[in-house]
Amino acid sequence: MMAANTNTAGTSAPSTGETTDYVTVLLGDELFGLPIDRVHDVFIATNLTDVPLAPPEIKGLLNLRGRVVTALCLRRRLGLPDRTGDGRNMAVGLEHGGEAYGLLVDQVGEVMKLATDTYEPNPVHLDNRWRAVSRGVHRLDGRLLIILDVEAVLAFGDERQAASAA
Repeated sequence: MMAANTNTAGTSAPSTGETTDYVTVLLGDELFGLPIDRVHDVFIATNLTDVPLAPPEIKGLLNLRGRVVTALCLRRRLGLPDRTGDGRNMAVGLEHGGEAYGLLVDQVGEVMKLATDTYEPNPVHLDNRWRAVSRGVHRLDGRLLIILDVEAVLAFGDERQAASAA
């Protein structure tokens, strides 16, 4: 099965004068961006089915319009504590390797069109777990937007080790 959207962009910033659209998501006070061409859906993840012996980031499976979707907790993937609160699981639908994923986040924000002049490589002090799944950052008014590498976020097993070695 072929993924509906594939991202062929490298880890470098777009050339001068170009802009890129990102769907923003929040984990606590941290702002992350996902390339809009990788996002298929935004939905509330309900009726999760546990997956025995799955990695801790896998919160379960769900049925989204007749398709089985793996629910992956971005907080756990980034080494953050689980969220306490209303239990409402906002998710961003993504595809990787022909499989559907729902990336669980605290909140889905807005779509931002950002120019290359606000882009920078990952800061040297960025935690290694975050660096492994980040393409870089955009400087915004008073905060950073951390751009997530969808391939790295959704990588598991040997694929994950290869991504972190690159």
